[in-house]
Amino acid sequence: MAGELVNRVAKSKLLTIKLEDFWPKAERSHFDLKDYLFMELILKEKDFRAALRDHDWSQYEGKTLLVYCSADAIIPTWAYMLVAAAASGIAEEVYMGTEEDYIKRHFSRVVAGLDLEIYRDQRIVVKGCSDKPVPDSAYLDVTAHLQPVAKAIMFGEPCSIVPVYKKSVVRQRSTTPSTTS
Repeated sequence: MAGELVNRVAKSKLLTIKLEDFWPKAERSHFDLKDYLFMELILKEKDFRAALRDHDWSQYEGKTLLVYCSADAIIPTWAYMLVAAAASGIAEEVYMGTEEDYIKRHFSRVVAGLDLEIYRDQRIVVKGCSDKPVPDSAYLDVTAHLQPVAKAIMFGEPCSIVPVYKKSVVRQRSTTPSTTS
């Protein structure tokens, strides 16, 4: 035999980040203000307050409540505040925006909270394939957050990576004057 096969990927000291592992755990529910608009145009405060009072808020227990308006209407700021006040203590989290907006924000918060010391001077691979739709913004966020401390950042799978960033060694110029004329 010519030689033993060596799994260089297994022997490498790469840290792999699977962004899909950061997917939000809480179930999400939707609260569309469109359902409370008068003639799908305006929100009447008195009617809206009555509807919120009669609404079954228990359905949001332990969930992330996404509050938005799918109609092309101007929603007063106080409407979002009233929903947040009504859902307080019931929903795990109340977020103003669509599910897509929420997922982006969630990943941004998780990435911003990563302990940089774990990644200091490490070679990092950000896994590319995922069973869940990780937003592109999460890849941008993780690169921007880890670049100041990482030795290298790559994208893909450890067996097939795309180099993204490699810390360069900055050499200081000599302060000794040159003797050549």
